[in-house]
Amino acid sequence: MDQLSPQEAGLPAQSPLSRPLPHDWEEALAAERRKPYFKALSDFLVHERSRHTVYPLEADLFSAFRLTPLSEVRVLILGQDPYHGKDQAHGLAFSVKPGVPPPPSLQNIFKELHDDLGVPVPKHGHLAHWAKQGVLLLNAVLTVRAGQANSHQGKGWELFTDAAIRAVNAKTDPVVFVFWGRYAQRKVKLVDSSRHFVLVGAHPSPLSANQGFLGSRPFSRINTYLREHGRPPIDWALPKA
Repeated sequence: MDQLSPQEAGLPAQSPLSRPLPHDWEEALAAERRKPYFKALSDFLVHERSRHTVYPLEADLFSAFRLTPLSEVRVLILGQDPYHGKDQAHGLAFSVKPGVPPPPSLQNIFKELHDDLGVPVPKHGHLAHWAKQGVLLLNAVLTVRAGQANSHQGKGWELFTDAAIRAVNAKTDPVVFVFWGRYAQRKVKLVDSSRHFVLVGAHPSPLSANQGFLGSRPFSRINTYLREHGRPPIDWALPKA
């Protein structure tokens, strides 16, 4: 596996971006870590964390890659920005830590899951159970300043996560790509829809959930596609926290 030392990547040793990515993601994304924008992103994060509270914690930054190796990705659900409230974000799109009340978007996801598959509405919003089954819960931007939504957009994360989407697209096994909302739908161009299933729809946010998300039955559609292509379905029911 092509792993880079901090010196080889030109990254400061104290930056979490200097550490190898988990599993086979390191090999797939090593070239991105050599690019100038990635060093600039690393410098930016070191500066931000020295002066502000940044979510998620450094230890959780690459949770999506840690819990879902590239070789095991069956579904990719793209989020935009981590939650910016205290103790919410932990590196998985739409997910919150155990004990943290599910935010409104996640509540709508659970409502649709119940209406679609009859899955009981969970009492927590920790989605690691999905991630461990091959659901890559990827945000387009992986960090945020506390209390300031979208504060780390345009700093380089989008280039990096676009590369991750391309790596998933390059898989020979069929994958379901889920793009909810206009921001996520900009990434459709990164996916070969002749080889993979691209599922687009309204965002589960309260501002748009009634404009096409609720009633769209995405979870049954995902599982139907997986079964039709010889892949096991996702168990969407969350275990007790």
